Formats: sequence, structure tokens, C-alpha cells
Amino acid sequence: MKIGVPKETAEGERRVALVPDSVRSLAKREGVEIVVESGAGVASGHPDEQYIEAGATIGSRDDALTSDLLLAVAVPDSNLISSLRSGQVLISHLAYLTSAETNKALAEAGVTAFAMEAIPRTTRAQAMDALSSQATAAGYAATMIASRESGRFWGMLTTAAGTIRPAKVLVLGAGVAGLQAIATAKRLGAIVTGFDIRRAAWEQIASLGGRPLELDFIPDAEGEGGYARPLTEDENERVRQAIAENAARQDIIISTAAIPGRAAPTLITAEAVANMAPGSVIVDLAAETGGNCELTEAGTTIVSGGVKVVGPSNLPSDLPGHSSQLYAKNLENLLGLMITDDGALVLNFEDDIIDASCIAHEGEIRGERTAK
Repeated sequence: MKIGVPKETAEGERRVALVPDSVRSLAKREGVEIVVESGAGVASGHPDEQYIEAGATIGSRDDALTSDLLLAVAVPDSNLISSLRSGQVLISHLAYLTSAETNKALAEAGVTAFAMEAIPRTTRAQAMDALSSQATAAGYAATMIASRESGRFWGMLTTAAGTIRPAKVLVLGAGVAGLQAIATAKRLGAIVTGFDIRRAAWEQIASLGGRPLELDFIPDAEGEGGYARPLTEDENERVRQAIAENAARQDIIISTAAIPGRAAPTLITAEAVANMAPGSVIVDLAAETGGNCELTEAGTTIVSGGVKVVGPSNLPSDLPGHSSQLYAKNLENLLGLMITDDGALVLNFEDDIIDASCIAHEGEIRGERTAK
């Protein structure tokens, strides 16, 4: 079986699906050949020579794309899908809950497609969970952006010229990205408050040194798969009011609240931004799905009343080396369920991980939510 790793072509994408260490591990399997498109790993710090030393072959784009199994990072565009043939297997991010045209095109092409976002959130699947690994990178990168944009010390400093008080940071959403942001802000010396409508997250916030912002007027709002359920409009309004009041006491807000397949909930109103002091910073990780802040503009930074509102896109790509390392390990672990000891690709749809993550097979779209 031949595994192909094409170079990512999406604008700003610097990650690569396999790093040399993962190539080395996979190449040990009898009958497995790995072809990496020349230059695919350069942006993440892995020149072609490292892949050759790990046991891969460096080839052209066509060499990689004609492989039996393709491994990629970004959602495939129409040019990539049109180059695929029936019977090929593609594993990548597919944005399957929001990219109906991609789902349809992959099925019509006869491609067996696995979405890394569809890996179930179970204990057994943790080592394959790319959403979590890349959210870790995003939460860390968001905190670094906030630190740079704030233009201030985050930890308390006592000097001969006076004392600098620590920065006050509010993190909205305590999923993987939010918890990483809380931990990173705390390590930088900030006073950190975390907010999540799931009460189970309050203990996690406290365990990282943050103070949970507890809004007792909302009943526990944990929904399917451990994500937060959508709030009612009345609940949303009360949350927005509470955050607007709390925003006045913060120097930095890092917002990470998202619900898969839905627009991001608006948590930070224009009023909340106006309550913040000039020089404050908001970094909105949900910018690509509409933003948690009413003023967010995806891919840019705006200034309102002296408050910076940053709407970054594809933050894991800002840390391409480590993000690729984590993603490649996720893929390597997933392939462990698919590749036999003699190098054959066997898809066992009785396995809950394979079944849940496959969104197209034999010309059909799989899964009720994917079909919708």
C-alpha cells in the first residue's frame, strides 16, 4: 500500500500531515510505501532530506496524489477532489458538518473519506483526537497573541521604580483551547478567571489556578459529546449581561466558545467592549465561525475605543512544527486501526472510531448529521 502526503495549498497553511518521526514508524510496516510531495514539510521545519532519512520517497504532487491512501491537514478544495479517483482513501480535516458541497463531491468521486473532526470523544479515541491536539495549539497561540498585543507585563513586578500589578485575564469557554489558554496565562503570572456554562468545567478551571466565573442562574448546560448545549435566548442575554459587567475588570479576554456545526455564540457585546479600558485586548478564537465578540472581524484586528479585538484564523498553523507533530501522531494512531501487520488497508466498520469518522464510502455520504 502506498501512502501519499501532498503539500498543503490552503492559504496560510504551514502544517504537514506526517512528520519524519511518524514516517519512520509507519515505514516499519511490511508493504507500506510513503511518498511525500517535495517541499511538503518545509514550512513546518522538515526538509525533504529528513523524510528520506526516515524512509519516505520524495516525489511530485502527482506521485503523492495517486497513492492508495492520502493524508492531509486542510479541508480539500475542488482542485484536489477532482484529482482523486474512485477507491482512494482520504484522511483529513473535512469540516463535514458545514461543508455539504465537499461531502457531496467526495462521495460522487467514489472516495472513502475520513474526517479527523469526527473522531469520537471517547477514552479509546483520545490518542487520535485531532480536534483536541490542534485546540491545544490554538489556546497556547491565542495567549501569546494576547500577551504581545497587550503591550504590558502579565506577572506582578516589584522594582525600584514601583510595582506593576499582574494582568487580569478572562477566558471564555473551558474546552481544550480554553483550558490551555488558562494554563498559559497563569504561567505568565496573570490573575485568571475562566467561564463556561458547563459546571463540570468549573473544577477544571480551578485545577489550573483560575477562578471560575460561576453564573448560578444557568442550569448545567453540558450537551452531546461533552460540548455545551445551545442556550435559550433568555439565557444568552443574561450571560452577555454578566460578561459585560465582568469585562470592565479585565485587561485581556480570550474567547474560545464554539459549538460544532453551529455559528459561534455571541458572548461579548459592543457594550462589553466599551466597558473595557483603552489598551485592553480581546482575542477571539471563534472568529472563523462568526466570533464570540460582536465586533470581531475574521482574519484582522480592529480597534474600538482603544480596545483591540483580534480575530485570528487557523492558529495551529502559527505553531506549525508542534502542531504538525501532534496531528501526525493522531494520524499514526488512527492508521494503527486500519493497517494490518503485512501492510494491507482493512476498514472495519464494526469499530466505533472507524465508523464514526468515515463520512463518505462507496459513493454514499455516511451519517445522518453529515447528510444534513
